[in-house]
Amino acid sequence: MNLSRRNFLTKSAAGAVALASIPTIVSSCISPEKEEKKDKYSLFEKGNTILFQGDSITDAGREKEKELPNSAGSFGRGYAFLAASTLLNALPEKDLTIYNRGISGNKVYQLADRWQKDCLDLKPDVLSILIGINDYWHFRNDKYDGTVEIYENDLRKLIQRTRDEFPKIKLVICQPFAVTNTRAVDETWIEPVKTFQVAAKKIADEFDAIWVPFQEVFDEAVKHAPATYWTGDGVHPGMPGAQLMAEAWLRAVE
Repeated sequence: MNLSRRNFLTKSAAGAVALASIPTIVSSCISPEKEEKKDKYSLFEKGNTILFQGDSITDAGREKEKELPNSAGSFGRGYAFLAASTLLNALPEKDLTIYNRGISGNKVYQLADRWQKDCLDLKPDVLSILIGINDYWHFRNDKYDGTVEIYENDLRKLIQRTRDEFPKIKLVICQPFAVTNTRAVDETWIEPVKTFQVAAKKIADEFDAIWVPFQEVFDEAVKHAPATYWTGDGVHPGMPGAQLMAEAWLRAVE
């Protein structure tokens, strides 16, 4: 076997190992009881509307003119697209309608500004929200004067507004995350971001929402491959990072 072919096979095998480890990484972070349920994805009922909301991590380059449900173009190329595709493939008999309305750069107050059009008018049965990293990042670079207290209060009001409109809505709250040793994120992010994570978890508990522990999942993932394999800047996932997030989200909602 020549050297170039051997190198190719070695690199291919290494990549396969990293990708194959994604379910294992997620399993170590999501509680075991989630894996014991026989009726997979029982959270979703026939005819349900599911909405993904958030910032650029959810947006992932989606088109914003038609904003169609169950449409690849309207979902972008991130975890929401991968998770939605899996649900549609696994549950064709449930006739799900799934939207992505994440918008890059958003903080909680910006979700609130567009909440009627981009949430309430869609009448979601299941609502997933990933928000918070911009509430810190934009404060850090002097583009926003918000605090973690503002974040917590605004998010609580937003979810209560939604629950008042749809008392039976099922909520999924995702943990904001930041991965160090990357282009934008260093050790000085850790403690401030933790305060936003604590606030998000507090609200998830208050509203009995499903919690998706993205930070724990990425913390485990960097034990298997370098941080920049999963996310170049520490906030926006690359291809394997998006797959990791989708796997975590799906495992949480099982």
